Amino acid sequence: MLTDLERAGYYPALLADALLTALGDEAVEAHLVHQETTFDGGEVHRHVTVLTTTATRLLVAHADDHGPDETSPEPYAVCSTEAVPLERVTSVVLSRVVTRPADHRPGAVPAEVSLTLSWGAVQRLDLEPASCADPDCEADHGYTGTATGDDLTVRVAGAAEGADAVAAAVEFAGALSAATCR
Repeated sequence: MLTDLERAGYYPALLADALLTALGDEAVEAHLVHQETTFDGGEVHRHVTVLTTTATRLLVAHADDHGPDETSPEPYAVCSTEAVPLERVTSVVLSRVVTRPADHRPGAVPAEVSLTLSWGAVQRLDLEPASCADPDCEADHGYTGTATGDDLTVRVAGAAEGADAVAAAVEFAGALSAATCR
C-alpha cells in the first residue's frame, strides 16, 4: 500500500500517516489507491481515495487539495478516514464496461469499472408525486420513491488510468467481496 501511495504521488506522507493511524495494529489484506484529477472551469482539483481491508474492517481514506481561501491564506489539503466494520458492508457492486462483448474472454480486463460500496452511512431518497391510472383524477395520492444506499463509488477507466489500474480495482472488489462473506 505504501508503495502505491508513493507511486500515486499525491501527498503520500499525509495519506500514509492517516491510514497507519486508522489501521492501528491490524494488517492490510487488500488495498486500492485511486487518484483522480478533475477540471472545473479554469481550476484543476486533485483527489485521492484509498480503500483498504483488514481482517475486520474496510478503511476509506480520502484527500482533497484546496487553494487559499477565507480559512487559510495558503494552499491546504483535507484528509479523512472512515473505518467500517466488514459486517456492516451490505453491498459491493462492480459494474464493468466491456468493448466488443461478444469477443470477451474470462479474465480479460474491462475498459472501465465502477466500484460502488454501501454500508448504510448515506441514503439517497428519490421522491416523486404518486398518481393513479385515472386521467381525470385530481386526488392527492402522496408520494412514491426509492431509497438507495450509495456510500461510495470509485470509477476507474483504462483510457485515463490505464489497464493496470482497472485490473487493480477488479482485484480489490473481489477481495472485499470475499472478505464480507467471512
